[in-house]
Amino acid sequence: MKAINFIIPVSLFFVLSSFKALPSEPAKGKLFIIGGGDKTIEMMDELVSISGIGINDYVFVLPMAGSEPDSSIIWARESFKSTAAKHITGYNFRKGEVPPAGSLDSLRRAKLIYISGGDQARFMDVVKNSPVMDAILAAYKNGAVISGTSAGAAVMSRLMITGNQKKHPESETGFKTIEENNVEISEGLGLLQDVIVDQHFIKRQRLNRLISVSIEHPDKLCVGIDESTAIIVDGNTARVTGNSQVIVIKNMDAIKKVHKGLLGTENIKISVYLPGQTFSLR
Repeated sequence: MKAINFIIPVSLFFVLSSFKALPSEPAKGKLFIIGGGDKTIEMMDELVSISGIGINDYVFVLPMAGSEPDSSIIWARESFKSTAAKHITGYNFRKGEVPPAGSLDSLRRAKLIYISGGDQARFMDVVKNSPVMDAILAAYKNGAVISGTSAGAAVMSRLMITGNQKKHPESETGFKTIEENNVEISEGLGLLQDVIVDQHFIKRQRLNRLISVSIEHPDKLCVGIDESTAIIVDGNTARVTGNSQVIVIKNMDAIKKVHKGLLGTENIKISVYLPGQTFSLR
């Protein structure tokens, strides 16, 4: 009996350990991440098409990144005007308020969620650790397409570029240096765990910024999406669509050197992808 009593707990221990080791179920949804700027009719048609919106389905707009959220919903409706999506709704969730149950339920059940542009930090200030964020993640897990443009693109990452310079807050001409501890990073939605997204990339010459991020976060794949361009993320693969290019940066050897605040590295890989090309997010 003593031997039997010993075997049962040990077996139970290994069974429980195996359950802990099981990976979480991957999300069924897709991401359609737009780098900002003009959104072509073809791009919006493709977005609606991959979402599989039917006659009774709807797009839910999240406008909280905008300085005028109600106007952001109106502009989003205009962007979808020429597409097959005819039901466009939205709600301006506010920080600290109890979200209306009906709006949360609609968000959770939406076939396509669209995050408008503006200020990504403003958006996350509203949704971080809230029922709204839980609803977005639940919709994505259950198969919804999550799309965002400009600020709405930046929030896709777990680590999010805010756009602020910590060392040169007064600068209005972009990131002119590659130096340590200058690019402000905060928490995003986490729909992409191992990728950091930058937007308006070629148009606004943001290579210095993303190289800095890659050196300081070598475990992340850094993806810069130009205007009028998007990546469609399905699992661990991204496909480029739209009119311009996507820049992908990887610090291959995870080298970080610092000299008087300036960052250096070796064996950094930069790839330039054209519309129609695919690349791995691993």
